[in-house]
Amino acid sequence: MSPERVDPDDYDLDALRERFLPEREGERSTSIPQLADADPDLCAVALALPDGTVRASAAADVPYSIQSAVKPFLFALALVDTDGEALGRVGIEPTGEAFDAIKLESDTGRPPNPMVNAGAILTCALVDGDDPAARIRRIRAGLSAFAGRPLDIDDDVARSEHLLGDRNHALAHLMRAEGTLSATADDAVAVYASACAVLVDTATLAVMGATLALGGVNPVTGERVVPASVARDVVAVMATCGVYDGSGRWMRSVGVPAKSSVSGAIVLSAPGILGAAVISPPLDEQGTSVRGRLASEALAADLGLHVFG
Repeated sequence: MSPERVDPDDYDLDALRERFLPEREGERSTSIPQLADADPDLCAVALALPDGTVRASAAADVPYSIQSAVKPFLFALALVDTDGEALGRVGIEPTGEAFDAIKLESDTGRPPNPMVNAGAILTCALVDGDDPAARIRRIRAGLSAFAGRPLDIDDDVARSEHLLGDRNHALAHLMRAEGTLSATADDAVAVYASACAVLVDTATLAVMGATLALGGVNPVTGERVVPASVARDVVAVMATCGVYDGSGRWMRSVGVPAKSSVSGAIVLSAPGILGAAVISPPLDEQGTSVRGRLASEALAADLGLHVFG
């Protein structure tokens, strides 16, 4: 017999947070100094509901860089700005490999999907803008619409991402060599670095996840941010590719389309139901927040969110 589901309006998010705070497994990302210095005890969870209600635990207003949790939203903007052409420029199949693997599709030269670094670098280059600065402005405005409030970029994080992203530069040069990427490698990586450096908090990230889950309409502002077909395509790829080489295990145990990030953030989109987000910097070997995974499993079970449940 299935356990009784809890109403999201009554769910005790602080109790959920407290349950997993004692977990000490995982290590912070060392890819840039700002992530290596992140507070390992930061932990928060939030829900955004269809009526615009945002429910959050303690620490859900602490800002951090969005990092790879930006990738679904970049894909959405690229789909909109290319009138769907982005679907032909980037694959949508899971790889079973790490997020920064130096690999493209052997027969097309395309990135395997928009949730790995190569795919996100390409989708950044596909959004509207005549130069990197214009594309960054477009991305910032688009992410702000998903969030329902203006978002800022942490320039120090963007600079670190750009200067220390050797594998991202290698991927960009490889795509240039294959004819997949038309922007220069340095310009493409600079735009991606700025996208990863956008500052969010957990309550805001939950609203962003809800905007995708609810067919592209922001539940807080009521604004249609992207067409329903775009939101559907993005959430589908989150389900198969959003947790990299751990995506299959994630969908079995959590059952909610999601995107992880090396900042320790996870954004979840339960189609037609709600958006959610979790933050906790210590990561497992797949680059997914340890506490975030545990909290997401509990959240999905308690609220009956598993799409195959």
